[in-house]
Amino acid sequence: MSVVPNIDDELKQNDHVPVYRLYKRRFAGLLGFVLFGLVTGMPWSWFGPIANNVSQDFDISITQVNWLGNITSCIFLPASLLVPVFCTRFGVRRCAEVGVVAILISAWVRYAGTSQSLSSKSAYVLLIFGQSFSAIAQPIFQVLGPQYSETWFDLKSRTTVTMLIAIANPIGGALGQLLSPLVGTSRQSILVLGIISTVVTPALFLISDKPPTPPTYAGSKAPQSLHSLLRAMAGKLSPSEHAYMNPRERVDFAISALIFGVLAGATNALSILSAQYFQPQGYSDATSGLFGATLLLSGILASVITAPLFDRVLTHHLGITLKVLVPIVAAGWLSLIWAVKPNNTGGLFAIMVIIGTGSVTMLPVGLELGVELTRNADGSAAIVWCAGNAFGIMFVLAEDALRASATASPPYNMRAALVLNAVFVIVFGALVFFMRAKQVRREMDERMAQHPVPMEKMALSSSGESTGSIELGQV
Repeated sequence: MSVVPNIDDELKQNDHVPVYRLYKRRFAGLLGFVLFGLVTGMPWSWFGPIANNVSQDFDISITQVNWLGNITSCIFLPASLLVPVFCTRFGVRRCAEVGVVAILISAWVRYAGTSQSLSSKSAYVLLIFGQSFSAIAQPIFQVLGPQYSETWFDLKSRTTVTMLIAIANPIGGALGQLLSPLVGTSRQSILVLGIISTVVTPALFLISDKPPTPPTYAGSKAPQSLHSLLRAMAGKLSPSEHAYMNPRERVDFAISALIFGVLAGATNALSILSAQYFQPQGYSDATSGLFGATLLLSGILASVITAPLFDRVLTHHLGITLKVLVPIVAAGWLSLIWAVKPNNTGGLFAIMVIIGTGSVTMLPVGLELGVELTRNADGSAAIVWCAGNAFGIMFVLAEDALRASATASPPYNMRAALVLNAVFVIVFGALVFFMRAKQVRREMDERMAQHPVPMEKMALSSSGESTGSIELGQV
């Protein structure tokens, strides 16, 4: 093995180079991911609006009903970390197949619990069991989003695709909250959820593992394992290994994951506890729900507008975007401490727009930046999504404990919870100014698009060793 002083000199000597290609069927796979994202987002929020009816019909407590949603977040944590392990060994399509099987089991085990011949304990066990399987399916289609966009799409559309897959899940959660109280009794509602889940499953056939010819240099490489990412983060890899991350990249990714986790967790807590934030101050259930809907809808609109800009205009500005948006969102969370007061509907709607626009816009930015820093699409996505759910669980449990007493003014207010949210967002958000956020993957893709490497050299090893050697100028 010899070291080539200049990789460009070597590349000029090669006449037979691969032609990167895009295939129309990539959009079919994208549709499949979006549909499954919508469906897997519904179960965790489905029981919230009908909690009282479920409690009465199944003779269980409200706390037990709440755990039908909480269990999905708890199981999400280990399941999300197993997705890249499975994907590395079996590929995207086989992971999607596992997700579809979990969706079907979840749908009909959950419906089996609606049988009136069952005792309340037996019915609840089946409901929890069904929700647990939905929690296995959910991270599969979230974590694999960046991997699918890297494998099938080029530099002009990767961030947009990541955005579409990422926002499908919260949209599904919103649809779940909307549909569950509109379709009859609680038992009929669970049946409708099972039918929706089953009807979508043929979308599996829209998803393919990988294209015959890759769209970019990054898309040509085999997925890296989660283990290799963890070793890289621990500094256990040598610079000659493909998964190697230098100290600056390790620090940047750790900061990015923490910021993503805190912002996602705080937003999830607001969605779950919105009524408890606002009702003690005199706002109705409907108004509290509109606050949450405003946050989500404004964020979705902003993401749809901005994601194509990151693909085509602001191509090297992911880090700068975070440094601009994180302080704005942090200011929004801080202002909520004083804004949540009676007769301030207009001000609260404005703050929800600010938080939603900034937070949801940063969702695909954070996911894509994680891949840029690690060159490990599913591994980095698993870590940041896991961080988001971990902080979400922590915020919900802590803020429930911080609720004011019945003798407070007003009774049961959540001012302390709002302070907790603001402190975490500001403290962790301040770390963004220590990031360099160099987009290494994009730079390599752009370089290889101008000076491609012969396909036979790119295909020497399915483990990615040949590409690592090429990047280092080795043959």
